Amino acid sequence: MLSTTIYSRGYSVNKTEFVEKLAKEADLTKKDARTAVEGMVDLITNSLAKNEPVVITGFGKFEARTRKASTRMNPQTGKKIKVPVKVVPAFKAGKTLKTIVGKKAKKR
Repeated sequence: MLSTTIYSRGYSVNKTEFVEKLAKEADLTKKDARTAVEGMVDLITNSLAKNEPVVITGFGKFEARTRKASTRMNPQTGKKIKVPVKVVPAFKAGKTLKTIVGKKAKKR
């Protein structure tokens, strides 16, 4: 399992840093880690583009959600604008992830 030190600096890491950390934690070459990360990102992206959810038991669920059309106000002009229906990616954390994060947050 990837250790939580990946966020120890208080901000998220970029893809290169993530690949390096994964390679170290999982005892993989950087090339193999990069292939795994890119494969996972591609799988999730392509599945969501086809409106197919991706569930990783215990971790969470990636899905495409539809936002309804709405009327909003442009803060600069004060005019009302219509915002069309939009499909957006979403993530819902699984029970195991929520439990682990909750326990770690209490220790801070």
